[in-house]
Amino acid sequence: MNFSLFFVHFTWVPVAFAILLPTLVSAATPPKAQNSSSAVQVPDRLNPNPNPLQFPTKPEEVRIQGTVPISLAQALELAKRNNRDLQVAILQLQRSRSELRESQAALFPTLGIDSRVTNSGNGFNNNSSQARTSFNGSAELNYNLYTSGNTLARIRAAEEQLRVDELNVESQSLVINLDATTQYYDLQQADQQVRINQSAVQNAQASLRDTQARERAGVGTRFDVLQAQVNLANAQQQLTNAISQQQIARRQLATLLSLSQSADISASDPVQLAGLWPQTVEQSIVQAFQNRPELQQFLGQRNISEQQRRQALSQLGPQVSLTGNYNLLDEYNDGASITDGYSAELQGNLTVFDGGAARARAAQSRANIGIAEARFANQRDLIRFDVERYYAQLQSNLNNVQTSSVALNQAREALNLARLRFQAGVGTQTEVIDAENDLTRAEGNRVTAILDYNRALANLQRSVTSRASR
Repeated sequence: MNFSLFFVHFTWVPVAFAILLPTLVSAATPPKAQNSSSAVQVPDRLNPNPNPLQFPTKPEEVRIQGTVPISLAQALELAKRNNRDLQVAILQLQRSRSELRESQAALFPTLGIDSRVTNSGNGFNNNSSQARTSFNGSAELNYNLYTSGNTLARIRAAEEQLRVDELNVESQSLVINLDATTQYYDLQQADQQVRINQSAVQNAQASLRDTQARERAGVGTRFDVLQAQVNLANAQQQLTNAISQQQIARRQLATLLSLSQSADISASDPVQLAGLWPQTVEQSIVQAFQNRPELQQFLGQRNISEQQRRQALSQLGPQVSLTGNYNLLDEYNDGASITDGYSAELQGNLTVFDGGAARARAAQSRANIGIAEARFANQRDLIRFDVERYYAQLQSNLNNVQTSSVALNQAREALNLARLRFQAGVGTQTEVIDAENDLTRAEGNRVTAILDYNRALANLQRSVTSRASR
């Protein structure tokens, strides 16, 4: 179940940002591509072994054979296809369908047939009479004419449970889509941190070469060289840590997607804004209340408890059933014809006193109704908070994208000026190092702002859950 992104401008976006926005927003929105799963092609070697009980026993079976770049649309398709939690939810739904069919069977009569062929005699040492062979058969029909509403309540409870499990599949799909989307953005951020730190190492190496050249020319100092060497060592350490985080992010996403044991992935989509949100916060809240499957699940649980209350009270009402029986008896070689007979019985019973057990079960169901109503109200408040929180994050992160983009350009210009001043002898190595660090932070801040915006957008879409786009 997928949800689309919307592409209209916020009314509060600064005019200056309208010029910058086209370079940041993707021309093709990934979530739109996921609406048609057939259009998303996924490499077969990423799919896991179809046997869920299989596990590797040799090191070569878990050795990574290569890294496959995938897009966000492919990640969502893999999550929908392979995720174990979603598969469990679908199996639970199938089980509920079978339980509903079981409860509906009570609307029909039951028919049983019993037959026996018997051979009897006086024993091996007594031949005073011959052995006798007989056939005895019977058929019995049972039908519950009236159960004081018990049968209907069971069926309605099973129908509500089926609806709850359908909503659970929908909710689980949305959660998995959100998890796959946010973890894909985490992987993008890890990839970008590696790239940024690689660039920082290259800048530090260039500064070290310049400083060593100035020292050899007699216009630099040993102190400047040591500063450059320390800066390079720090940059290399940050790069090592970034590579480690990249590997963790890859394996985390691979675990969520339930990929093959020997496959690894990387993010192929560029880092850019995923889209814009067209609604006001008030419109988003109302739409979330209408669409969130969790609210409907709590209503379904309330209805199940109500039907269980009726089932409990039905045990105190009259129960009427009809039983019909037909018997057939034939003894072979007795010279008599087959004998048969039938009987019909209408039976009624009423429980006069059960020690209060039925009413106690009804009271438990009434308490469960109250619990479901309280959880519904609590979930409603949480949904509103989620919408307001992610909407606020969306606005702030969009402003941060504008600010960080401007700061990145300024940091690049400042580094160029610091190097020119240092080469001209009017600047210091400390200024160059500070400018390099500022550039690294500016690049990281811009990537973080864009991906934080994308995460907030994905969370807001999950909070609102537009059924029209799924």
